[in-house]
Amino acid sequence: MTLPALATMLVGSYPQPEWLIDRQRLAGRFPPRVRAKELWRVAPEHLAQAQDDATVLAVRAQERAGLDVVTDGEIRRESYSNHFATALDGLDLDNPGEALDRSGHPNPVPRIVGPIRRREPVQVRDLEFLLANTDRRVKMTVPGPFTMAQQAQNDHYPDLAAAAMDYAVAVNAEILDLYAAGADVVQVDEPYMQARPAAAREYGVAALNRALAGVPAHTAVHVCFGYAAIIHDRPSGYSCLPAIAETTAGAVSVETAQSGLDPAELEVLAGKQVILGVLDLGDHAVETPEVVAGRIRRVLPHVRAADLLIAPDCGMKYLPGPVAEGKLRAMVRGVELVRAELA
Repeated sequence: MTLPALATMLVGSYPQPEWLIDRQRLAGRFPPRVRAKELWRVAPEHLAQAQDDATVLAVRAQERAGLDVVTDGEIRRESYSNHFATALDGLDLDNPGEALDRSGHPNPVPRIVGPIRRREPVQVRDLEFLLANTDRRVKMTVPGPFTMAQQAQNDHYPDLAAAAMDYAVAVNAEILDLYAAGADVVQVDEPYMQARPAAAREYGVAALNRALAGVPAHTAVHVCFGYAAIIHDRPSGYSCLPAIAETTAGAVSVETAQSGLDPAELEVLAGKQVILGVLDLGDHAVETPEVVAGRIRRVLPHVRAADLLIAPDCGMKYLPGPVAEGKLRAMVRGVELVRAELA
């Protein structure tokens, strides 16, 4: 995959329009782990068409902003993980279980009652729609096996480690199908590897590596401290980066604007690409291009420019649409400043 230096992209999500989903209800709760169909404003018989239309709007916004790689904005998802997780066999979704969210609050979650299996591709049709509506490079995201295991109640496996390995087999099949269907980049979202570092070291690395078996070398993993709209207290450093460095992921997506991360921490990822988060999604003020450029420059002594890709800190779904597009435009302009300096 050939991309320009400091290629720009989303982490995954883009704001869904108010006419499609009840954004106030969406923001007033923790991200759903089971289905939350009550959030959609459109009648079920028209929902798929409405989601397609909103996806086109999200793609056009990314193109107007000048992104090098675009996503479908995760427009069809109620959360980053439940769209895929609830499509798997082995789960009782009608009688959900309960698990603690990364904030420490209980949340309804899928209840594992049998072997976790992927019966068919979940997001290939979404990718095909994206490819039909842009001529730019495209990226798709899937939830990671460790994170999905943490977001479930295990009533079947001897332990969560065993559940995570079957989730990994399902994720691996999905990634391979997405690349076969034309994805340029696939990203695995593993925020719980940061939230629960002991379990991540115990079995999360093995599960993620199983999910990445046989996939293209540039496949990415995203780790973050949670949506800024929901998780307000953020540590200044990543506890999970040494574990992530042990995985076979070719790229690692990290946030640096919201957390004030010491860029020296990124040196442990030597040999991998870094998808550098440079937009603070906890602040609705749109950054200036110079602020974005400064966030990139401070990392250059620690990560080669050739290994840097540029993105927001996390998914943008909780931002107002105009704010999100403004931030993306500033991100692209900031990248242009640094590219000129490097040239």
